[in-house]
Amino acid sequence: MSLYQPLGRRRELSLPQKLKELNWFLVLVIIGVASVGFAMLFSAANGAADPWASRQMMRFGVGLVGMLALALIDIRFWLRHAYLAFALALIMLAAVEFMGVVGMGARRWVDFGFVQLQPSEVMKIAMVLALARYYHSLTMEEVERIRRLAIPALLVLVPVALVMRQPDLGTAVLLLATAAAIMFAAGVRLWKFGLALAALLVAIPVAWRFMLHEYQKQRVLTFLNPERDPLGAGYHITQSKIALGSGGVYGKGFMQGTQSHLSFLPERHTDFIFTMLAEEFGLVGGIGLLGLYVLIIAYGFAIAVRSRSQFGRLVAIGVTSTFFLYVFINMAMVMGLIPVVGVPLPLVSYGGTSMISLLIGFGLLLGVWIHRDVVLPRNPRLMTD
Repeated sequence: MSLYQPLGRRRELSLPQKLKELNWFLVLVIIGVASVGFAMLFSAANGAADPWASRQMMRFGVGLVGMLALALIDIRFWLRHAYLAFALALIMLAAVEFMGVVGMGARRWVDFGFVQLQPSEVMKIAMVLALARYYHSLTMEEVERIRRLAIPALLVLVPVALVMRQPDLGTAVLLLATAAAIMFAAGVRLWKFGLALAALLVAIPVAWRFMLHEYQKQRVLTFLNPERDPLGAGYHITQSKIALGSGGVYGKGFMQGTQSHLSFLPERHTDFIFTMLAEEFGLVGGIGLLGLYVLIIAYGFAIAVRSRSQFGRLVAIGVTSTFFLYVFINMAMVMGLIPVVGVPLPLVSYGGTSMISLLIGFGLLLGVWIHRDVVLPRNPRLMTD
């Protein structure tokens, strides 16, 4: 069975052809956003490459090579091994319960000796692959059957439950929202999302009473009234708003931010790095970075539209939705529009696993573009090499 329809190109692309097909403009935009992060981490360390900028650059370099390598892998490989990737990510996520490393009051990392890995970041990509494969195998009539929601519900709720135990509310919300985007793109009817939302609203009092930790409750209460404890629970968001406003239109200048460099702004190299950028480069700098993000998101959805396979389309939508949610949640958080959650600013905030997982996702996205004309059978066992 042929996997490529005659479209005026060779049945199998050679390595030079794949490199030519690679969306190099998107790669350059990704490098541009990461470069903004390097500059801000250099500023966060008061003009020093150590300890953050140099490590971030090394991680990005390794991740960039991996991203390009993953983009060249045939999309059939990911379709075949999507469930295996999910199973491995789930095992690592479950291992956090038994051998997880505690950091900043949460048990989220697994120490492999040579590297500390955050399995929830790996799960963000593995879940996209698993859901894309599941819905790729269904017809539209099958997607509409309510019993077909049982398997994707397990693919989503089991990892979410494990992530909530760490605890990591931000990642749990991100997993749920990404899954919803994939399921909507696959054809799941809106009324089913309405039922899920109704069930979620009913469960909120139970979650508040038995599932949320005290610090998470304080974050919600602080969001509703930041002035209730300005020197305690409300300190982070209060200082963030002050720094955002003080930057004005053009900012105070590179490494001239007072809130950040006088240590009023907490976590300036991770969760609140956008606040530091806005203080130093003002509204213009913030909009500039946002413009780069919009370019990546637009390219991601354009790649999804161009993909001829359901699997490729859903992978592209899942990766792009995850990236969009990273950007939206972090920026909304530092502006006080949503409660403070631990979601970094993608490619800019300091962090190893989150950056590598994003670059893996971009590798898959670029791979979907290269193999956008591949026609995949619903049953992966029918594929030929």
